[in-house]
Amino acid sequence: MRVFLAYLGMVLLWATTPLAIKWSVNGMGFLWGVTSRMTIGAFCMVALLLFFKKRLPLTRSALLTYIAVAVQIYGAMTVVYWAAQFIPSGWISVISGLTPLVTAIFAAIWLHERSLTIGKILSYLIGILGLSIMFGSAGEFSSTAILGIFGVLGSISLQAISAIGIKRIRAQLPVLTQVTGGLLLAMPLYFVTWDTFDGQVPLQFSLTTFLSVLYLGVIATPAGFLLYYYLLSQRSATQVSLVTLASPVLALWLGHYANYEPMTLQIIIGTTLILLALVIHNFFDRFIKTHKKIIV
Repeated sequence: MRVFLAYLGMVLLWATTPLAIKWSVNGMGFLWGVTSRMTIGAFCMVALLLFFKKRLPLTRSALLTYIAVAVQIYGAMTVVYWAAQFIPSGWISVISGLTPLVTAIFAAIWLHERSLTIGKILSYLIGILGLSIMFGSAGEFSSTAILGIFGVLGSISLQAISAIGIKRIRAQLPVLTQVTGGLLLAMPLYFVTWDTFDGQVPLQFSLTTFLSVLYLGVIATPAGFLLYYYLLSQRSATQVSLVTLASPVLALWLGHYANYEPMTLQIIIGTTLILLALVIHNFFDRFIKTHKKIIV
């Protein structure tokens, strides 16, 4: 029952986060939105660290791990907040679903993992086809939507680089320690970036914007990380990745009905192809291997 509730929580978090990001930057700018979210999240993570009586190791491997985590927390999140200005929230979730495919490609290059099987190559081709259809739909949506798509692709690339870096370092740090260390390292970078490129403290914003920032900082940031790694401790990575199959559909629906975002045939086809690519990426090779065993 706990695992089921964790799955449900992850699907809801990953589906609602893009819309909350979209709402959180209304009237305050994307840099202030992401900086305020991560500041709140950092306070929550430090509170959890103190509550569980954990400490932050300062060994070389630990510091390298914090840097790798900060690549995602600062780099990937800043880019996706910037991209959220140009595309519907549901698109963020759909394109972010390509993260396992991008990570597998980077793992083949840097970790020499065998990720270029027939099933993987087929999934990449279908994913690219689905993404190209999303690109075509972007031209109909707005002249700057393509910037948003490239931004999300850049964000998931940074996220994949962060994951590969953590895997190569192998510091074996507790999840709570990794995330807190990465957040604390990222915080000065956020404030320097905000002060350099914006520097304006928003004095007027809607209640929806305030509640979105609060939700992202207090719930989505700490709970999202903790639930994700709890599932990894209970189920295989493949089973956990099923969250990426359910979240985009729900995110598109939420964006359409809660934020009046367009839902065209091109968007539906592109999303379906990307989700199909994820299914093939996760299950095709395993199915072929199992089928061969049955025949033998």
